[in-house]
Amino acid sequence: MSELSTTTHSPVAAIILAAGKSTRMKSSVAKPLHTICGDTMASHVIRACRLAGVQRIVMIVGHQSDNVIAALSGEGIEFAVQTEQKGTANAVQAAEELLGDWPGDIITLAADTPLLTADSVSALIQLRNTTTAPMAMLTARLDNPTGYGRVIRNENGTVNRIVEETDASPAEKLCNECNPSLYAFLGNYLWPALRLIGNSNAKGEYYLTDLVEIFSRQNKPVVAQPVADVDEVIGVNSQQDLAAAGAVMRRRLLNRLMAAGTVIVDPASTYVDIDVEVGQDSTIEPFCVLLRGTRIGNGCVIGPYTRIEQSKLGNDVRALASWISYSTLEDGTKIGPYSQLRPGSHLAAGVRVGNFVEVKNSTLGASSQASHLSYIGDAIIGSGVNIGAGTITCNYDGYFKHQTVVGDNAFIGSHSTLIAPVTVGSGAFVAAGSPITGDIPEDSMVIARQRAIVKEDWARAYRIKKRAEKELKSAKR
Repeated sequence: MSELSTTTHSPVAAIILAAGKSTRMKSSVAKPLHTICGDTMASHVIRACRLAGVQRIVMIVGHQSDNVIAALSGEGIEFAVQTEQKGTANAVQAAEELLGDWPGDIITLAADTPLLTADSVSALIQLRNTTTAPMAMLTARLDNPTGYGRVIRNENGTVNRIVEETDASPAEKLCNECNPSLYAFLGNYLWPALRLIGNSNAKGEYYLTDLVEIFSRQNKPVVAQPVADVDEVIGVNSQQDLAAAGAVMRRRLLNRLMAAGTVIVDPASTYVDIDVEVGQDSTIEPFCVLLRGTRIGNGCVIGPYTRIEQSKLGNDVRALASWISYSTLEDGTKIGPYSQLRPGSHLAAGVRVGNFVEVKNSTLGASSQASHLSYIGDAIIGSGVNIGAGTITCNYDGYFKHQTVVGDNAFIGSHSTLIAPVTVGSGAFVAAGSPITGDIPEDSMVIARQRAIVKEDWARAYRIKKRAEKELKSAKR
């Protein structure tokens, strides 16, 4: 059998390196936990592995290990601790206790490459599995390779060694094939080879790249393949890198939405997270922010300046310059401008919530409207209800939240105050300016404001009196 002939597919485990401190981030947050498009960098890498069919994932932690483990414990992965920062090979060795008897291939990746896709992870796995080579790697051909280690190949195309830029000769520096540190190994070859790595370098560390020369000396080929998109292997080492990676990921996400029939008026000013869904013929106008968990139906118009988080919008919804959080809007609802739907808000079909209206933990029935300057909290509003401008539900007594119930087709006049717990019956009419402290029967009308008392010429007499008092006080000085 040829040294590079096809072999059968084997199970795959992944080791994700996430132990470094990364002082260049200038942040108290552990580097793997910095977020991009709604998820941590580490979680993006984990997701790529999962989608590529990786069966087992071990994350190597070190700096702020407790915080990293706590944040990622729900991802269904295992953790190994690198107790001392002694280089990448030392980090991989920390996983030997967990994966020392793994029967298949082992891939190694970095937690700070959030743009890596499942396709590239699959390509790395496939590259290793189509040969008997103990090591395979993905490379990147860069227009400007400055700062990267160079991949030096043999005459037959296999990799001979990886040379760091500081150690590269002038001829080697001309090579633009670089090492983004994406490797796949035959598991039973990896662990013995790691023990052959020395630390006779300026930093006294153990480098995973030394495996290339070790396998070459053993006449075991190391195969390599360039990634299709070099953006995938961009490492994030600073806040500037994080912003640049975010821009690339958003462009991918927006392109996916547009390919499915969403109109994005200005992709450069539109911000979306992973797992956002938008239906056909919906329009996202400039300066909108669509965060994780957002589901938007068909034929909607969103924005400008609308922020939506963990919310579901039906078809033909209009939302202008508003914030929507953990809420549901059914078909044909209209909100904004400058509305805020806080968690637990549910607007039934055809509801209208207008400018400077805040809704919290409340349900508004079909075709009800609150068009101006109102607060609706902890309320159940029926269908066909009119909430006049300036109306508020007084739901909090300083200790407990209380509920307001308004029946179908009730009319709440402007500047009314509904002091919960209170029920307004169906078809009831509340006169403008009324503070309501008790239940109102169906189809009744309530006026809870004091009749105005007019005292003619009172203001003139008051001004004369006050001017005289002021003159007398000045004269005494």
